[in-house]
Amino acid sequence: MRTDGIFAPETEADAREAFESVGPAAQVVVRETAKAMEFDREEYSQRVTGEVVETARDALFASLLSVHVGDREAFEDWQADHPDYDCHVNGSPNVDRVVWHVAPFAGQAVAATFQNEEDAAIGTLRRQAFGRIYADLLKE
Repeated sequence: MRTDGIFAPETEADAREAFESVGPAAQVVVRETAKAMEFDREEYSQRVTGEVVETARDALFASLLSVHVGDREAFEDWQADHPDYDCHVNGSPNVDRVVWHVAPFAGQAVAATFQNEEDAAIGTLRRQAFGRIYADLLKE
């Protein structure tokens, strides 16, 4: 088993702090992307809205969530050690590998099974974790 990612918030305050920390980076990414797309001032003003920057911040935060990647046995061992967690598992029970994210403050975990496409599974799981655990909390 290995762990990949940066953000593993232990508390709601940790989650909010991590989310806020990527705000400036999201603004830079959006601005530089618009520049690369050769937006003039008028087009930039029309198309680069607060919602666009917010979406970039959401995506950045999600892409940095810490995930565990392992075989089914490692995941089942984790579940056995954490019976109080509400764990939502996406995917087939008939594949060998699992990626999961744990949010201790919420008593939740989100997992996805996969066979071969590890990077795709990690990316999908991070977006699912954001949507299931963090989106409502961070939009309050």
